[in-house]
Amino acid sequence: MRIAILILLAFMMNTVQAQKRSLDFYLGKAKAFSPLVNQAQNENKIVGLDLELMKSILLRPEINVEASVLFAPIISHDNKKYRFEPVSNGATNYAGYDMALTDGGQYQSVVSLNQPLFNGSNLKAYSDKADVTRRINENRISLTEHELEKIVSHQYILCLKAQRSADMNVALLKELEDQLLIMQRLVENAIYKQSDLMLMQIEYENYKLSYESSLSDFKNNLYALNLLCGITDTSTVELKEIEPQLKNTSTNSSEFLNSFRLDSLNITKEQAINDLKYQPQVNFFANAGLNAVYVPAFNRFGVSTGLSLSWNIFDGNQQKIQKQKTNINLLTLDFEKQNFITQQEINKNNISNQIASLDKRILLTDTQLSKYDQLLKLYHVQLTQGEISVIDFKNMVKDIAAKKQDWLMLEMEKQALIISFNYWNY
Repeated sequence: MRIAILILLAFMMNTVQAQKRSLDFYLGKAKAFSPLVNQAQNENKIVGLDLELMKSILLRPEINVEASVLFAPIISHDNKKYRFEPVSNGATNYAGYDMALTDGGQYQSVVSLNQPLFNGSNLKAYSDKADVTRRINENRISLTEHELEKIVSHQYILCLKAQRSADMNVALLKELEDQLLIMQRLVENAIYKQSDLMLMQIEYENYKLSYESSLSDFKNNLYALNLLCGITDTSTVELKEIEPQLKNTSTNSSEFLNSFRLDSLNITKEQAINDLKYQPQVNFFANAGLNAVYVPAFNRFGVSTGLSLSWNIFDGNQQKIQKQKTNINLLTLDFEKQNFITQQEINKNNISNQIASLDKRILLTDTQLSKYDQLLKLYHVQLTQGEISVIDFKNMVKDIAAKKQDWLMLEMEKQALIISFNYWNY
Protein backbone atom coordinates (compact mmCIF):
# COMPACT_ATOMS: atom_id res chain seq x y z
CA MET A 1 0.00 0.00 0.00
CA ARG A 2 2.82 2.38 0.81
CA ILE A 3 4.39 1.67 -2.59
CA ALA A 4 1.11 2.57 -4.29
CA ILE A 5 0.88 5.82 -2.34
CA LEU A 6 4.45 6.67 -3.36
CA ILE A 7 3.57 6.02 -7.01
CA LEU A 8 0.62 8.37 -6.80
CA LEU A 9 2.67 11.02 -5.03
CA ALA A 10 5.38 10.72 -7.67
CA PHE A 11 2.79 11.16 -10.41
CA MET A 12 1.36 14.20 -8.67
CA MET A 13 4.84 15.73 -8.27
CA ASN A 14 5.60 15.15 -11.96
CA THR A 15 2.32 16.76 -12.89
CA VAL A 16 3.11 19.82 -10.78
CA GLN A 17 6.62 20.17 -12.23
CA ALA A 18 5.61 19.45 -15.83
CA GLN A 19 5.60 22.23 -18.35
CA LYS A 20 2.10 23.22 -19.42
CA ARG A 21 1.81 23.53 -23.17
CA SER A 22 -1.12 24.57 -25.31
CA LEU A 23 -2.25 23.65 -28.80
CA ASP A 24 -1.19 27.11 -30.00
CA PHE A 25 2.36 26.37 -28.86
CA TYR A 26 2.55 23.25 -31.02
CA LEU A 27 0.86 24.92 -33.99
CA GLY A 28 3.42 27.74 -33.89
CA LYS A 29 6.30 25.25 -33.80
CA ALA A 30 4.83 23.17 -36.64
CA LYS A 31 4.40 26.19 -38.93
CA ALA A 32 7.95 27.40 -38.24
CA PHE A 33 9.28 23.87 -38.87
CA SER A 34 7.37 23.26 -42.11
CA PRO A 35 9.65 22.99 -45.19
CA LEU A 36 6.67 23.69 -47.47
CA VAL A 37 5.99 27.03 -45.79
CA ASN A 38 9.68 27.91 -45.94
CA GLN A 39 9.83 26.96 -49.63
CA ALA A 40 6.84 29.12 -50.54
CA GLN A 41 8.32 32.09 -48.63
CA ASN A 42 11.62 31.74 -50.48
CA GLU A 43 9.82 31.36 -53.82
CA ASN A 44 8.16 34.73 -53.19
CA LYS A 45 11.61 36.26 -52.79
CA ILE A 46 12.66 34.67 -56.09
CA VAL A 47 9.55 36.09 -57.78
CA GLY A 48 10.69 39.58 -56.80
CA LEU A 49 14.18 38.93 -58.15
CA ASP A 50 12.77 37.53 -61.41
CA LEU A 51 10.72 40.69 -61.88
CA GLU A 52 13.83 42.84 -61.32
CA LEU A 53 15.59 40.70 -63.91
CA MET A 54 12.81 41.34 -66.45
CA LYS A 55 13.01 45.09 -65.75
CA SER A 56 16.69 44.96 -66.62
CA ILE A 57 16.03 43.02 -69.82
CA LEU A 58 13.08 45.09 -71.03
CA LEU A 59 13.95 48.63 -69.92
CA ARG A 60 17.66 48.99 -69.32
CA PRO A 61 20.41 49.18 -71.96
CA GLU A 62 22.87 46.39 -72.55
CA ILE A 63 26.48 47.50 -73.09
CA ASN A 64 29.14 45.17 -74.48
CA VAL A 65 32.77 45.42 -75.50
CA GLU A 66 33.49 43.56 -78.73
CA ALA A 67 37.00 43.01 -80.09
CA SER A 68 38.38 40.80 -82.83
CA VAL A 69 41.48 40.56 -85.00
CA LEU A 70 41.58 38.44 -88.13
CA PHE A 71 44.68 38.02 -90.31
CA ALA A 72 44.37 36.67 -93.85
CA PRO A 73 47.92 36.40 -95.33
CA ILE A 74 48.53 35.27 -98.89
CA ILE A 75 51.38 33.87 -100.97
CA SER A 76 51.82 36.04 -104.07
CA HIS A 77 52.79 34.44 -107.42
CA ASP A 78 53.13 37.69 -109.38
CA ASN A 79 56.10 37.85 -111.78
CA LYS A 80 56.66 34.17 -111.07
CA LYS A 81 58.06 35.08 -107.66
CA TYR A 82 56.72 33.53 -104.48
CA ARG A 83 56.35 36.01 -101.66
CA PHE A 84 54.60 35.74 -98.29
CA GLU A 85 52.48 38.83 -97.76
CA PRO A 86 50.71 39.33 -94.39
CA VAL A 87 48.53 41.87 -96.18
CA SER A 88 48.17 41.91 -99.93
CA ASN A 89 49.89 44.69 -101.85
CA GLY A 90 47.58 44.31 -104.81
CA ALA A 91 48.61 40.83 -105.92
CA THR A 92 46.61 39.38 -108.79
CA ASN A 93 48.05 35.88 -108.79
CA TYR A 94 48.19 34.44 -105.29
CA ALA A 95 47.21 31.60 -102.94
CA GLY A 96 44.89 32.54 -100.08
CA TYR A 97 41.36 33.76 -99.29
CA ASP A 98 39.53 35.78 -101.90
CA MET A 99 40.24 39.49 -101.42
CA ALA A 100 36.56 40.26 -101.71
CA LEU A 101 36.00 38.24 -98.55
CA THR A 102 38.86 39.39 -96.40
CA ASP A 103 40.25 42.68 -97.74
CA GLY A 104 43.42 41.61 -96.02
CA GLY A 105 41.91 41.02 -92.55
CA GLN A 106 39.46 42.39 -90.02
CA TYR A 107 40.32 44.59 -87.04
CA GLN A 108 37.55 45.49 -84.62
CA SER A 109 37.37 46.98 -81.14
CA VAL A 110 34.09 48.69 -80.30
CA VAL A 111 31.76 49.44 -77.42
CA SER A 112 28.16 48.57 -78.35
CA LEU A 113 24.89 49.59 -76.73
CA ASN A 114 21.47 48.00 -77.22
CA GLN A 115 18.40 49.72 -75.74
CA PRO A 116 14.92 48.12 -76.00
CA LEU A 117 12.15 50.67 -76.69
CA PHE A 118 8.41 50.85 -75.95
CA ASN A 119 8.41 47.87 -73.51
CA GLY A 120 6.20 49.40 -70.82
CA SER A 121 3.24 47.15 -71.72
CA ASN A 122 5.52 44.11 -71.79
CA LEU A 123 6.82 44.87 -68.30
CA LYS A 124 3.24 45.28 -67.03
CA ALA A 125 2.41 41.76 -68.28
CA TYR A 126 5.37 40.33 -66.36
CA SER A 127 4.52 42.44 -63.30
CA ASP A 128 0.93 41.15 -63.33
CA LYS A 129 2.21 37.58 -63.62
CA ALA A 130 4.61 38.12 -60.70
CA ASP A 131 1.77 39.53 -58.56
CA VAL A 132 -0.38 36.48 -59.24
CA THR A 133 2.53 34.14 -58.46
CA ARG A 134 3.08 35.91 -55.13
CA ARG A 135 -0.57 35.52 -54.23
CA ILE A 136 -0.46 31.84 -55.21
CA ASN A 137 2.50 31.31 -52.88
CA GLU A 138 0.74 33.19 -50.07
CA ASN A 139 -2.36 31.06 -50.64
CA ARG A 140 -0.18 27.94 -50.57
CA ILE A 141 1.30 29.07 -47.25
CA SER A 142 -2.19 29.65 -45.87
CA LEU A 143 -3.44 26.22 -47.01
CA THR A 144 -0.28 24.47 -45.78
CA GLU A 145 -0.63 26.07 -42.35
CA HIS A 146 -4.33 25.15 -42.35
CA GLU A 147 -3.42 21.54 -43.16
CA LEU A 148 -0.89 21.57 -40.33
CA GLU A 149 -3.56 22.88 -37.96
CA LYS A 150 -5.71 19.86 -38.72
CA ILE A 151 -2.91 17.28 -38.48
CA VAL A 152 -1.34 18.73 -35.34
CA SER A 153 -4.74 19.24 -33.66
CA HIS A 154 -5.74 15.63 -34.29
CA GLN A 155 -2.44 14.41 -32.84
CA TYR A 156 -2.88 16.78 -29.89
CA ILE A 157 -6.30 15.23 -29.24
CA LEU A 158 -4.74 11.74 -29.17
CA CYS A 159 -2.31 13.01 -26.55
CA LEU A 160 -5.12 14.60 -24.55
CA LYS A 161 -7.13 11.38 -24.70
CA ALA A 162 -4.23 9.39 -23.24
CA GLN A 163 -3.54 12.09 -20.63
CA ARG A 164 -7.17 12.22 -19.48
CA SER A 165 -7.36 8.42 -19.46
CA ALA A 166 -4.32 8.35 -17.17
CA ASP A 167 -5.93 10.99 -14.93
CA MET A 168 -9.11 8.92 -14.68
CA ASN A 169 -7.11 5.84 -13.72
CA VAL A 170 -5.34 7.83 -11.01
CA ALA A 171 -8.73 8.89 -9.62
CA LEU A 172 -9.93 5.25 -9.64
CA LEU A 173 -6.75 4.12 -7.91
CA LYS A 174 -7.31 6.72 -5.20
CA GLU A 175 -10.92 5.57 -4.85
CA LEU A 176 -9.93 1.90 -4.52
CA GLU A 177 -7.11 2.77 -2.15
CA ASP A 178 -9.56 4.45 0.23
CA GLN A 179 -11.82 1.41 0.08
CA LEU A 180 -8.91 -0.97 0.65
CA LEU A 181 -8.05 0.85 3.88
CA ILE A 182 -11.65 0.47 5.02
CA MET A 183 -11.77 -3.21 4.03
CA GLN A 184 -8.53 -3.89 5.86
CA ARG A 185 -10.22 -2.86 9.11
CA LEU A 186 -13.39 -4.80 8.24
CA VAL A 187 -11.35 -7.97 7.56
CA GLU A 188 -9.63 -7.55 10.91
CA ASN A 189 -13.11 -7.35 12.50
CA ALA A 190 -14.18 -10.48 10.56
CA ILE A 191 -16.86 -8.61 8.62
CA TYR A 192 -15.19 -9.45 5.28
CA LYS A 193 -13.00 -12.40 4.40
CA GLN A 194 -9.31 -12.21 3.54
CA SER A 195 -10.22 -13.44 0.06
CA ASP A 196 -12.46 -10.38 -0.42
CA LEU A 197 -9.54 -8.12 0.42
CA MET A 198 -7.29 -9.99 -1.99
CA LEU A 199 -9.91 -9.64 -4.74
CA MET A 200 -9.98 -5.88 -4.25
CA GLN A 201 -6.18 -5.76 -4.24
CA ILE A 202 -6.06 -7.62 -7.56
CA GLU A 203 -8.54 -5.14 -9.02
CA TYR A 204 -6.36 -2.32 -7.72
CA GLU A 205 -3.35 -3.82 -9.52
CA ASN A 206 -5.40 -4.03 -12.72
CA TYR A 207 -6.05 -0.30 -12.63
CA LYS A 208 -2.37 0.33 -11.98
CA LEU A 209 -1.62 -1.58 -15.21
CA SER A 210 -4.28 0.43 -17.00
CA TYR A 211 -2.69 3.63 -15.74
CA GLU A 212 0.75 2.57 -16.96
CA SER A 213 -0.73 1.70 -20.35
CA SER A 214 -2.36 5.12 -20.64
CA LEU A 215 0.88 6.79 -19.60
CA SER A 216 2.77 4.86 -22.27
CA ASP A 217 0.18 5.85 -24.90
CA PHE A 218 0.56 9.48 -23.86
CA LYS A 219 4.34 9.40 -24.25
CA ASN A 220 4.16 7.67 -27.65
CA ASN A 221 1.59 10.14 -28.95
CA LEU A 222 3.59 13.05 -27.54
CA TYR A 223 6.69 11.87 -29.41
CA ALA A 224 4.62 11.76 -32.60
CA LEU A 225 3.38 15.30 -31.88
CA ASN A 226 6.94 16.52 -31.28
CA LEU A 227 7.99 14.92 -34.57
CA LEU A 228 5.34 16.89 -36.46
CA CYS A 229 6.48 20.12 -34.82
CA GLY A 230 10.24 19.60 -34.92
CA ILE A 231 10.55 19.58 -31.11
CA THR A 232 13.56 17.72 -29.72
CA ASP A 233 12.78 18.51 -26.07
CA THR A 234 11.82 15.30 -24.22
CA SER A 235 10.97 16.83 -20.86
CA THR A 236 7.72 16.00 -19.08
CA VAL A 237 4.81 18.14 -20.23
CA GLU A 238 1.16 18.59 -19.35
CA LEU A 239 -1.19 19.51 -22.19
CA LYS A 240 -3.86 22.14 -21.72
CA GLU A 241 -7.45 21.25 -22.53
CA ILE A 242 -9.03 22.58 -25.71
CA GLU A 243 -12.60 23.46 -26.60
CA PRO A 244 -12.77 23.69 -30.41
CA GLN A 245 -15.79 25.56 -31.75
CA LEU A 246 -17.48 25.25 -35.12
CA LYS A 247 -16.49 28.11 -37.42
CA ASN A 248 -18.82 29.65 -39.95
CA THR A 249 -16.99 30.96 -43.02
CA SER A 250 -18.53 32.49 -46.11
CA THR A 251 -18.07 30.30 -49.18
CA ASN A 252 -17.11 33.38 -51.21
CA SER A 253 -14.01 33.94 -49.06
CA SER A 254 -12.91 30.30 -48.98
CA GLU A 255 -9.15 29.92 -49.25
CA PHE A 256 -9.69 26.60 -51.06
CA LEU A 257 -11.76 28.31 -53.75
CA ASN A 258 -9.32 31.21 -53.82
CA SER A 259 -6.60 28.77 -54.89
CA PHE A 260 -8.69 27.77 -57.94
CA ARG A 261 -9.31 31.43 -58.79
CA LEU A 262 -5.61 32.24 -58.57
CA ASP A 263 -4.66 29.22 -60.68
CA SER A 264 -7.13 30.35 -63.33
CA LEU A 265 -5.72 33.88 -63.22
CA ASN A 266 -2.21 32.47 -63.52
CA ILE A 267 -3.12 30.57 -66.71
CA THR A 268 -4.55 33.78 -68.19
CA LYS A 269 -1.40 35.76 -67.32
CA GLU A 270 0.76 33.04 -68.87
CA GLN A 271 -1.21 33.43 -72.09
CA ALA A 272 -0.70 37.21 -71.96
CA ILE A 273 3.07 36.73 -71.71
CA ASN A 274 3.01 34.22 -74.56
CA ASP A 275 1.23 36.82 -76.72
CA LEU A 276 4.08 39.33 -76.20
CA LYS A 277 6.20 37.70 -78.89
CA TYR A 278 3.56 38.65 -81.48
CA GLN A 279 3.97 42.36 -80.72
CA PRO A 280 6.50 44.51 -82.63
CA GLN A 281 9.86 44.77 -80.89
CA VAL A 282 11.88 47.97 -81.42
CA ASN A 283 15.49 48.40 -80.27
CA PHE A 284 17.92 51.31 -80.46
CA PHE A 285 21.54 50.34 -81.02
CA ALA A 286 24.87 52.19 -81.22
CA ASN A 287 28.55 51.38 -81.19
CA ALA A 288 31.83 53.30 -81.18
CA GLY A 289 35.45 52.29 -81.69
CA LEU A 290 37.77 50.81 -84.30
CA ASN A 291 36.33 48.91 -87.24
CA ALA A 292 38.77 48.35 -90.12
CA VAL A 293 39.59 45.75 -92.75
CA TYR A 294 43.08 46.84 -93.78
CA VAL A 295 46.21 47.26 -91.73
CA PRO A 296 46.97 50.85 -92.80
CA ALA A 297 43.47 51.80 -91.69
CA PHE A 298 44.04 51.77 -87.94
CA ASN A 299 42.87 55.36 -87.86
CA ARG A 300 39.35 54.20 -88.75
CA PHE A 301 37.73 55.13 -85.45
CA GLY A 302 34.03 56.03 -85.63
CA VAL A 303 30.50 55.55 -84.44
CA SER A 304 27.29 54.02 -85.80
CA THR A 305 23.71 54.05 -84.59
CA GLY A 306 20.28 52.92 -85.71
CA LEU A 307 16.98 51.19 -84.95
CA SER A 308 15.95 47.57 -85.37
CA LEU A 309 12.43 46.20 -85.71
CA SER A 310 11.19 42.62 -85.39
CA TRP A 311 7.55 41.61 -85.73
CA ASN A 312 6.17 38.11 -85.97
CA ILE A 313 3.53 38.18 -88.72
CA PHE A 314 2.83 34.46 -89.09
CA ASP A 315 4.09 31.42 -87.19
CA GLY A 316 1.94 28.64 -88.57
CA ASN A 317 -1.03 29.27 -86.21
CA GLN A 318 1.07 28.60 -83.09
CA GLN A 319 -0.67 31.44 -81.23
CA LYS A 320 -4.10 30.05 -82.06
CA ILE A 321 -3.11 26.57 -80.86
CA GLN A 322 -1.67 27.99 -77.64
CA LYS A 323 -4.92 29.85 -76.92
CA GLN A 324 -6.88 26.62 -77.45
CA LYS A 325 -4.62 24.88 -74.91
CA THR A 326 -5.18 27.76 -72.47
CA ASN A 327 -8.97 27.47 -72.83
CA ILE A 328 -8.82 23.72 -72.21
CA ASN A 329 -6.72 24.25 -69.08
CA LEU A 330 -9.26 26.78 -67.81
CA LEU A 331 -12.13 24.34 -68.43
CA THR A 332 -10.24 21.58 -66.59
CA LEU A 333 -9.62 23.89 -63.64
CA ASP A 334 -13.27 24.92 -63.50
CA PHE A 335 -14.34 21.26 -63.48
CA GLU A 336 -11.92 20.54 -60.60
CA LYS A 337 -13.33 23.53 -58.72
CA GLN A 338 -16.93 22.35 -59.08
CA ASN A 339 -15.88 18.84 -58.06
CA PHE A 340 -14.18 20.21 -54.93
CA ILE A 341 -17.24 22.31 -54.01
CA THR A 342 -19.39 19.17 -54.17
CA GLN A 343 -16.96 17.16 -52.03
CA GLN A 344 -16.64 20.02 -49.57
CA GLU A 345 -20.42 20.26 -49.10
CA ILE A 346 -20.80 16.48 -48.71
CA ASN A 347 -18.02 16.31 -46.11
CA LYS A 348 -19.42 19.23 -44.11
CA ASN A 349 -22.93 17.76 -44.07
CA ASN A 350 -21.60 14.33 -43.08
CA ILE A 351 -19.52 15.75 -40.23
CA SER A 352 -22.42 17.92 -39.01
CA ASN A 353 -24.65 14.84 -38.81
CA GLN A 354 -21.99 12.91 -36.91
CA ILE A 355 -21.54 15.76 -34.42
CA ALA A 356 -25.32 15.94 -33.84
CA SER A 357 -25.40 12.18 -33.20
CA LEU A 358 -22.46 12.41 -30.79
CA ASP A 359 -24.13 15.23 -28.84
CA LYS A 360 -27.10 12.94 -28.15
CA ARG A 361 -24.86 10.06 -27.09
CA ILE A 362 -22.77 12.33 -24.84
CA LEU A 363 -25.93 13.65 -23.17
CA LEU A 364 -27.16 10.10 -22.50
CA THR A 365 -23.74 9.09 -21.17
CA ASP A 366 -23.67 12.11 -18.84
CA THR A 367 -27.05 11.06 -17.45
CA GLN A 368 -25.80 7.49 -16.91
CA LEU A 369 -22.63 8.69 -15.17
CA SER A 370 -24.70 10.89 -12.87
CA LYS A 371 -26.78 7.87 -11.85
CA TYR A 372 -23.64 5.77 -11.45
CA ASP A 373 -22.21 8.40 -9.07
CA GLN A 374 -25.35 8.25 -6.93
CA LEU A 375 -25.23 4.47 -6.91
CA LEU A 376 -21.52 4.43 -6.03
CA LYS A 377 -22.19 6.61 -2.97
CA LEU A 378 -24.76 4.07 -1.77
CA TYR A 379 -22.29 1.23 -2.39
CA HIS A 380 -19.68 3.08 -0.31
CA VAL A 381 -22.03 3.19 2.64
CA GLN A 382 -23.04 -0.46 2.22
CA LEU A 383 -19.41 -1.58 1.83
CA THR A 384 -18.46 0.26 5.02
CA GLN A 385 -21.27 -1.53 6.84
CA GLY A 386 -20.47 -4.91 5.26
CA GLU A 387 -23.88 -5.06 3.53
CA ILE A 388 -22.64 -5.59 -0.05
CA SER A 389 -20.50 -8.24 -1.67
CA VAL A 390 -17.01 -7.25 -2.84
CA ILE A 391 -17.73 -8.67 -6.29
CA ASP A 392 -20.76 -6.36 -6.68
CA PHE A 393 -18.68 -3.38 -5.63
CA LYS A 394 -15.81 -4.38 -7.93
CA ASN A 395 -18.17 -4.78 -10.87
CA MET A 396 -19.71 -1.39 -10.11
CA VAL A 397 -16.28 0.28 -10.19
CA LYS A 398 -15.45 -1.53 -13.43
CA ASP A 399 -18.73 -0.40 -15.02
CA ILE A 400 -18.08 3.19 -14.01
CA ALA A 401 -14.53 3.05 -15.40
CA ALA A 402 -15.80 1.63 -18.71
CA LYS A 403 -18.56 4.25 -18.92
CA LYS A 404 -16.07 7.07 -18.27
CA GLN A 405 -13.85 5.70 -21.02
CA ASP A 406 -16.85 5.66 -23.33
CA TRP A 407 -17.59 9.27 -22.45
CA LEU A 408 -13.96 10.21 -23.06
CA MET A 409 -14.00 8.51 -26.48
CA LEU A 410 -17.19 10.34 -27.46
CA GLU A 411 -15.84 13.70 -26.29
CA MET A 412 -12.52 13.27 -28.11
CA GLU A 413 -14.29 12.08 -31.25
CA LYS A 414 -16.49 15.17 -31.19
CA GLN A 415 -13.48 17.45 -30.86
CA ALA A 416 -11.79 15.69 -33.78
CA LEU A 417 -14.93 16.09 -35.90
CA ILE A 418 -15.16 19.81 -35.09
CA ILE A 419 -11.56 20.22 -36.24
CA SER A 420 -12.34 18.31 -39.44
CA PHE A 421 -15.41 20.48 -40.07
CA ASN A 422 -13.39 23.65 -39.60
CA TYR A 423 -10.78 22.28 -41.99
CA TRP A 424 -13.32 21.88 -44.79
CA ASN A 425 -15.05 25.15 -43.92
CA TYR A 426 -11.96 27.21 -44.62
